[in-house]
Amino acid sequence: MKVDYIVVGLGLAGLAFIEELIAAKKTFIVFEDDSQTSSLVAGGVYNPVILKRFTPVWNAQEQLKVALPFYKKIEKRLNIIVDEKLVIKKAFKSIEDQNNWFDALDKPKLIGYLDPKLDSQTYKGVIADFSFGNVNKTGRIDTKKLVESYRNNLKERELIRFENFEYQQINFENEFIKYKDVEASRVVFCEGFGITDNPYFKHLPLNEAKGELLTIHAPELNINFLLKSTLFVLPLGNNYYKVGATFNWVDKTSNPSEEGKEELVEKLKKVINVDYTIVSQSAGIRPTVAGRRPLVGVHPKHTQLIVLNGLGTRGVMIAPTVARNLFNHLEKGEKLDKEIDIKRFY
Repeated sequence: MKVDYIVVGLGLAGLAFIEELIAAKKTFIVFEDDSQTSSLVAGGVYNPVILKRFTPVWNAQEQLKVALPFYKKIEKRLNIIVDEKLVIKKAFKSIEDQNNWFDALDKPKLIGYLDPKLDSQTYKGVIADFSFGNVNKTGRIDTKKLVESYRNNLKERELIRFENFEYQQINFENEFIKYKDVEASRVVFCEGFGITDNPYFKHLPLNEAKGELLTIHAPELNINFLLKSTLFVLPLGNNYYKVGATFNWVDKTSNPSEEGKEELVEKLKKVINVDYTIVSQSAGIRPTVAGRRPLVGVHPKHTQLIVLNGLGTRGVMIAPTVARNLFNHLEKGEKLDKEIDIKRFY
């Protein structure tokens, strides 16, 4: 089999790069071993505001201009709905919190997102002593539905192999590589946390942050917005909610833990005061980088090998933009954004 690209890993990063390949009519085969679950368990929220400090997310406006049409195009092609528009309500903790919100209203990159009028309404079951601030033009991508539908589509077209990628099987042949029965011009590694086992890119400074989420059923909590407080409470419909998330820098497994559950339950006591039942618990390893910039670029010695990784907690926003930049870099000679280029570590 001869293809233009091998793509290793089909989370948000791999999916976004494949969309560029499809648009350019490039041939490819995907290898996916289901070892990484961060895209499948992610909250999937797109929000241009860092709500701890009321500051703009890096390149958020530019990313959203690319990301929202990107997901709409996939929805149309796969006949699915994954983009749900949601208002985010930030529950203020103090008057100082409110004042910081008003100070942020004039920041150019936040105009149109932060509502200048506070929401003083009472919502049954929600603990909020100092009102809410509304963040507009936000929403949620159902990443689990997106990735699973995308994988199924590739499976039907025989463009994906569900197996481990064996690095030792790569053979370099001048301008291309051979991998088992596949000959390809390039290999793009979109492995998430799995990059730590990749002999070609494991030296890159990827940090692994385990995140855990709960799905709860709260019949008395009837909210249709994303509540952001000590943690987030995301409505799923029919009084089901996703609650999260934890940050654990020590545990490197993707297994839900009792410790993570207890942390979420304890924090939830400060956010809602109605009864609920825990339906399920999920966990995944977020691939993060110091400075919150992705790892993108070409191996310094083996130019057929490429990395697209480290999307962190805002992968639904970042992935389409960095994938496009990478594809244009490889195929059209466009410069990589120096803030994401792995050359910054050499």
